[in-house]
Amino acid sequence: MAGISVLNPDDQSFMRLALREAERAFEAEEVPVGAIIVHAGKVIGRGFNQREKLEDPTAHAEMLAITAAAQALGDWRLEDCTLYVTLEPCPMCAGAIVNARVKRVVFGASDPKAGACGSLMNVVQDARLNHRVELVCGVLAEETGAILKQFFRTRRKAQSENASGDER
Repeated sequence: MAGISVLNPDDQSFMRLALREAERAFEAEEVPVGAIIVHAGKVIGRGFNQREKLEDPTAHAEMLAITAAAQALGDWRLEDCTLYVTLEPCPMCAGAIVNARVKRVVFGASDPKAGACGSLMNVVQDARLNHRVELVCGVLAEETGAILKQFFRTRRKAQSENASGDER
């Protein structure tokens, strides 16, 4: 992945906060992705996936955190902010990150099926766009990937049990 910046000392600590948001999503039976936005060392936005609850396809963790951060700053420009997210952002979220002028994105697990920060494409660093983002990949990748695997394993097991129960 091109243009990867250096890990900061606080990146793992802040990623753990994003992981807590992912755990909230898991508890709400949402795909467990969590995000936080940090400005001047302080968390100013949080979010976890809430597509099912809000019945909104745009209710991704990153989108909710961006909205909260913009409200906290009173400005849609998040130029001096870092977004921490447990899963590599999708194209929609990557576009919002660019439009919000987020300075830096730190993510945990890569997303080979929908990742837009290097896996499938790299929207946040596309030279044709008006803003490019510093990128740090793979922070706490094992932990952030494990919660996703656990969620989908649990979901498949429940679907399997429901399917076998329907046959009676």
